[in-house]
Amino acid sequence: MRHVSTADAEPSRRVVDVGGVPMSALVAEAPRPRAVVVALHGGATSAAYFDAPNRPRLSLLRTGAALGFTVLALDRPGYGASAAHPDRTATAEARTRLAFGAVDGLLASRPRGAGVFLMAHSLGCELALRMAASGRGGELLGLEISGTGRHYQPRAAQLLGSRLRDASPPGPAGTVRDLVWGGAHLYPEGIAGEAGILVPGAAHEGTAVRSWPRDFPALAARVRIPVRYTVAEHEGVWRAGRAGLAEVAAMFTSSPRVETGEQAGGHNLSLGLSARAYHLRVLAFAEECALARERQSAGPAEEDANAEPAIPP
Repeated sequence: MRHVSTADAEPSRRVVDVGGVPMSALVAEAPRPRAVVVALHGGATSAAYFDAPNRPRLSLLRTGAALGFTVLALDRPGYGASAAHPDRTATAEARTRLAFGAVDGLLASRPRGAGVFLMAHSLGCELALRMAASGRGGELLGLEISGTGRHYQPRAAQLLGSRLRDASPPGPAGTVRDLVWGGAHLYPEGIAGEAGILVPGAAHEGTAVRSWPRDFPALAARVRIPVRYTVAEHEGVWRAGRAGLAEVAAMFTSSPRVETGEQAGGHNLSLGLSARAYHLRVLAFAEECALARERQSAGPAEEDANAEPAIPP
């Protein structure tokens, strides 16, 4: 069998119409996918966040496709091709419909393998949680979230608190940048300046940020699929360590399986030097979710037929 490298899985940019709104994405396809990973970027970034420009080893799209997963990095509603339609992406309900519609349209008749696994970073977790908690959430294989949390780090709370309360825009770019890009040694040199990664934020996100402390627990309690939550070792925005992991895990009261883990790196895990290690862990969890779905679909009769014969006493 020919060795498949991350360089072989060249992503393509695609656009699909969803009820009159163009939705764009970067897609890296596997011919016969084990499953499909749909990745949702954070605030003020684009789908390129998951392709680490000029650094193929760090790309989720290329790594996933090389390992047999189709990966679809969606430009969230309000970004990419849909940025010109702010009136159609203003509500959480509209964004959830658009995201599901984009996934359906972009995959169309293409194979999905065991199903669709959802992965999200930072502000992308708001959309991911809404999708997972919706009526269609049970269709998903599982969910990975990172770059979010239940409580801010003390410094982040101090810097952002007053601005969130009075609904004004975030403070100076340098201050916000310090929170999300802190620890230059954690990232490849110049990665934040690569073309296409940093873009203007969507207008609706100020409201989403302010309501997150209330919405996160309510949405998490409605998620009924397996969940994995990852916190960066050097997370600058959200509470990290055992306390941060435990308080998020405790909110997923309806999920059949909740895993947590700490990953070496900073807030932007998919662009850090440890991105490949992080992506491999996420894909391993997606594989386990695919296996669980297959067992569930097989039912007890088929499982019994495939079971090892009993050893006589």
